[in-house]
Amino acid sequence: MGLPQIPRYKPGTDLLGFEDTPVGVTPELVILKAEDGAKSKGVLYSKGKEKTAICVIHPRGDMTRHYLIPYFVEAGFAAFGQESRWPNNDSNASHEILLGDVAAAMRFLKSRFEKVVFLGYSGGGSIYTLYQRQALTKPPGRIADTAAGDPYDLNHFDMPPADGIMYAGAHLGAGKMMQHELDPSVIDEKDGLSCDRALDMYNPDNGFREPPEESRYSPEFLERYRAAQTARVERLDTLARGLIAEQRHFQSIAKSADFEKLTFPVRQDILRRAFFGQFMQIFRTDANPATLDLSLDPSSRSVGTINSVRPDLSNYWENGFARILTPRAWLSLWSGISSRAALLDHISAMTVPTAVVYFTGDNAIHPSIGKAIHASSPAADKQLYQVAGDHFGFHLPSHPNSGGREEAGRLLGTWLRDRFPH
Repeated sequence: MGLPQIPRYKPGTDLLGFEDTPVGVTPELVILKAEDGAKSKGVLYSKGKEKTAICVIHPRGDMTRHYLIPYFVEAGFAAFGQESRWPNNDSNASHEILLGDVAAAMRFLKSRFEKVVFLGYSGGGSIYTLYQRQALTKPPGRIADTAAGDPYDLNHFDMPPADGIMYAGAHLGAGKMMQHELDPSVIDEKDGLSCDRALDMYNPDNGFREPPEESRYSPEFLERYRAAQTARVERLDTLARGLIAEQRHFQSIAKSADFEKLTFPVRQDILRRAFFGQFMQIFRTDANPATLDLSLDPSSRSVGTINSVRPDLSNYWENGFARILTPRAWLSLWSGISSRAALLDHISAMTVPTAVVYFTGDNAIHPSIGKAIHASSPAADKQLYQVAGDHFGFHLPSHPNSGGREEAGRLLGTWLRDRFPH
């Protein structure tokens, strides 16, 4: 029989990109420089006379060819797809520092266009919401450090706010998402195979059934499971902060007045420890019961996760979210407790016109998320759209000729034209 094929999408599938450059557009490569000196880049799609630009970014993904860009251009708008300073790599990324890249893009776009509208796709939704909150906060009230406590003072940044936002397949924050996907049955953070079977959602005794059959989990199990997930996040936070504290301890010694009085071997050892950076290996991050028990937050999704049709196996492979991280990246990006990029915590700042699109067959972001974003939005002008499709806008088998990217692009293009100059 061989090994089962577990990836949801075939190798080489272009999950986010479009094929053909919009007609009449010569893409412009733009190099951005944040006020901390770091560079990022983006691609501007414009015919030259647009008055409004749409921008899209993701903490680690390349958004320079996002599949909705052609629809915006066709509707009469410019579009800017940005790649952060950490392309395709979140091992040492930070949400707070990423706001510097967003600000650089906003300054560029505001110099060229009358209006700028965010496309908060997937993880970009929480980033843009956090950014808008900070942009509308007058100094000195802005964030001045990262989740790990490293200095990063946004009070010194020029942060132009957006004029509107579209959430498409957006989640509530990487940490909030991970809070539901982290496997709480891991006993030892140094042993990826360690398992408390009483907390294992892939244990048949707890309701698991081999896919494609659906699993069923009892309310009692789910209550214990969710509590244990929170406990594991707390444990990982403690580990991360401990590693950072150890490093800072030796940095403080190196900065002390008596450091130079020490012998060279002792100073060398202290400096090595002051610079010694450690990675956290986060085992088993593909373990949300709702991906197998479709009675939880019902939708048109199929059994399995965004990555895999066999999460009981993919939960153990080397790929997956948040697998190899610095302690700082864990705290800022993926911790459901420490990460500041929690959408609902900051959406009160999003009073600009707001559109929310959720995909009915999304294996990662279920309908309740899109509905919660819409319900929590304080915008006087807000719209909620339901589109048949998966997280990447691909058609569902049940809707092969409708929905998907085409419907999402059409809906959002019309929404933009009704509100913004073009």
